[in-house]
Amino acid sequence: MDVVDEIRAFVATAQTGSFTAAADQLGVSNRLTSKYVAELESRLGVRLLQRTTRKVGLTPAGEDLLSRAPALLDDLDDLLAEVSEGSRGFTGLIRISAPVTFGEIYVAGLLSRFAEGNPGLSFDLRLRDDYVDLASEGIDLAFRIGRSDMLSLKSRKLGEIRSVAAASPDYLTRHGRPETLEDLRQHPCILDTNRRAPRRWVFRPDGVEEVVEVQGRFQVNSASAAMQLAAEGLGVCYGPRFALEDALEAGRLVPILQDVPSESVPVSAIYLEGRALPRKIRALIEFAAEDIRRNGNL
Repeated sequence: MDVVDEIRAFVATAQTGSFTAAADQLGVSNRLTSKYVAELESRLGVRLLQRTTRKVGLTPAGEDLLSRAPALLDDLDDLLAEVSEGSRGFTGLIRISAPVTFGEIYVAGLLSRFAEGNPGLSFDLRLRDDYVDLASEGIDLAFRIGRSDMLSLKSRKLGEIRSVAAASPDYLTRHGRPETLEDLRQHPCILDTNRRAPRRWVFRPDGVEEVVEVQGRFQVNSASAAMQLAAEGLGVCYGPRFALEDALEAGRLVPILQDVPSESVPVSAIYLEGRALPRKIRALIEFAAEDIRRNGNL
């Protein structure tokens, strides 16, 4: 039995928490996955997993192996892909994490464009607004908005995302257009709780940060939902340009305070520190940086 298959079965089981989920991920039977892990434990002479009726947990030996095995498998896959890529291109699976709205509006299209030139690759895109644990969930690459200070992660800045303040034409007809930041304080605003400080909207007139304290009846944890509520005439929204762009182009929203520079935050590619980055992941990062540059940031 191939020790590489045994290690792959162990890593998939440890990361998913069950033999069934690991089997689905690997495309083999539940029985074979369990057999591979048992053979690896026999080979090493230690128990790697604690099995219960509901889930699978790691022993200390299993934790040690899981901390290093994914990188070893990545290195092996990278080596094999490098040897064959001259004729076949990149192969294998890339697991990507991204925030929900950014993933739906931008990352899905980015992966579609990248996939066109890489027919041997498969993609597993997982959309969540909280920060996932890349190691425990087997994520190869995460797209994140804002700054990350986690020492266990490496970051490559891909570009900037600029916010836009907007309201519907009907709202502006009924309530008037805010002409200054002071005016904005008098208007009902749609609060996006995914922002670091939902009630504190940051602008940069003359390059100096100015914070506007806003209020509103509606708060949501989605830039898309905030856009929709604003388009319905329920207040002013302040969201990333990529989330508002379609509504702005269609005239459902109208930008306001365009003479006041708005907040911008970095969008970055995040990956684990201390691991050799596979060539296919490096290629995706470079593709994303160029794609965002062609789009004039986001």
